[in-house]
Amino acid sequence: MVKVGIVKCGNIGTSLVVDLALDERAERDINVLVYGSGAKMNPESVEYVVKKMIEEKPDLIIYIGPNPAAPGPRKARELLSESKIPSIIIGDAPGIKVKDEMEKEGLGYILIKGDPMIGARREFLDPTEVALFNSDILKVLAVTGVVRLVQEEIDRVIEDIKEGKEPELPRIVVDAEKAVERMEYSNPYAKAKAIASYSMAEEVANIDVKACFMVKEPERYIILAASAHELLRQAAKLADEARELEKATDMVSRKPHAKDGRILSKRKLLEKPQ
Repeated sequence: MVKVGIVKCGNIGTSLVVDLALDERAERDINVLVYGSGAKMNPESVEYVVKKMIEEKPDLIIYIGPNPAAPGPRKARELLSESKIPSIIIGDAPGIKVKDEMEKEGLGYILIKGDPMIGARREFLDPTEVALFNSDILKVLAVTGVVRLVQEEIDRVIEDIKEGKEPELPRIVVDAEKAVERMEYSNPYAKAKAIASYSMAEEVANIDVKACFMVKEPERYIILAASAHELLRQAAKLADEARELEKATDMVSRKPHAKDGRILSKRKLLEKPQ
């Protein structure tokens, strides 16, 4: 059994799906252990949970959270690099500016440009809005291929570890075309809708950064944050349409696991995965 450690500090949409992506495989040939600091990603909180995970001596550590360049995630990178345990950082667009640093630290990374920050303005945001935003971003991440990409890259590293190889860690900046390619769309209109959906999610991130950090007047930043969430709602609808086009011709790409952990493939709903 390969022991996989997942550390979640702060929240991005991908935080919600990595353990779900591994769940379908978990009872076959891996053990998964998850630690987290909740919404906190300050250096002290991050250091505490990362050290706890390192003490468990997993075969692979996956660290997930926003902005790998921020002080807390930077501390995580330092600790993971020193541990010599193969480690992958999964983050959002702000991490792109430190991707060269992560390579020098010996870390893998998957940086997802279409995993936007939430419009975190207290005059606008409440638990209901948090749930709605995350449900929309999960749909976008799933249908546009981000979940598939993360699953396949982690699976590839796990297979290297199982075979006793030095794992080749992913180093990927995920744009719309890289994400959507993983879903193997058969219908060109479905593929176009998926690319549009992901691209809209990227713009949501840009608007929310402006609303949360740049604009100071409440009457402006509240509307900007609301507009970003409206844009994400439309992105989720486009993702739905892309999926439905593939279902209409019974050509949805599915990638379940075999009993030994290998990724299988199928399209027809009633056919057996091969």
